[in-house]
Amino acid sequence: MLKTYIDQVIERTLSEKRIVGTVVQVSIDGELVYSRAAGYADREQQEIMQENALFRLASVSKPIVSTAALVLVAQGRLGLDDRVDRWLPEFKPRLSNGAPAEITVRQLLTHTAGLTYRFFQKEHDSYELAGVSDGMDVSGISLEENLRRLASVPLLYTPGTEWKYSIATDVLGAVIEKAAAVPLNEAVRTLVTEPLGMYDTGFTAVDASRLAVAYANDEPEPRRLLDIDHIPFLEGTAGFRLAPVRALDGKEYTSGGAGMVGSAGDFLRLLETLRKGGTPLLPESMVQEMAANQIGSLPMAYWPGRGFGLGFTVLKDPAAAGTSESPGTWRMGGTYGHSWFVDPQQKLSVVAFTNTALEGMSGPFTVDLCEAVYEGLKE
Repeated sequence: MLKTYIDQVIERTLSEKRIVGTVVQVSIDGELVYSRAAGYADREQQEIMQENALFRLASVSKPIVSTAALVLVAQGRLGLDDRVDRWLPEFKPRLSNGAPAEITVRQLLTHTAGLTYRFFQKEHDSYELAGVSDGMDVSGISLEENLRRLASVPLLYTPGTEWKYSIATDVLGAVIEKAAAVPLNEAVRTLVTEPLGMYDTGFTAVDASRLAVAYANDEPEPRRLLDIDHIPFLEGTAGFRLAPVRALDGKEYTSGGAGMVGSAGDFLRLLETLRKGGTPLLPESMVQEMAANQIGSLPMAYWPGRGFGLGFTVLKDPAAAGTSESPGTWRMGGTYGHSWFVDPQQKLSVVAFTNTALEGMSGPFTVDLCEAVYEGLKE
């Protein structure tokens, strides 16, 4: 029955033209119980979506890069409470009053570092004026230059006192480079993707022919994204600057928070590794810390009922969140159209990648799919 419930959601969403294509995979107690590709990888060319399709991961990059940082912590090469300026002496942002600020690695992982994203700000706000890249555009600058620009802008709040989803994982990527003494793409490969056999995953597409075309939710149907494009976000914000061509451009800086490309199967492998306790990457105690709320009662805009661990949200109150997920469920998504969650109580991991920006991340498809999974579990 699980298959029936999920199939119905996929078919309805495709027929309503809210997404162009998707790959959905579900694992229960270590067994892949559902795997389906549906819709188009390229609508205009009538190219059918395949289960091994590659997607621009956007914020699905964050758990991968966060895991790489925690592997370094487990190896004793990095400390969660290390000051960031120990590793990045040039990165010294200040508070709005000009006072120096101390940021820790833990605060980068938990998005309590005083940072934000340009797409959350108003048009022509501080990040845009400083030329800060969110990691999804064609910037033509290095990671070091982006951090220099970021450090030139006052922090939004004293680190540790608030939670704001942010570019912090890009800063974390620079810390990983220093601690591992190799470029970020090589660090992530040796620390995470290679040990797990995640050969589809990197900072550029490993096979351009398998890369799904990117679309944006629109009326009467999703529109194909331009090579360099803009998508409105929340009212009053600058919105997303997206460059789908970035997935094929090895010259762009490695954005730890938004720059990776990969497949649904690869990402499910990482989630299942963590759900099962972390072997061979991490000790179980580190995974438990990763999956524990690290931010206390700090409010999280847009995610009521949830806290934040070391790289992803953690469900505290299912009623407040309006979800059937169990307390302790991990969840995140990605701008290009993805959602995923892990319910440790149910031994459940779900990956839903789409090629339709925003709809697959925060639209009805995400909610409907989640509820269909839990309805199916009841049968």
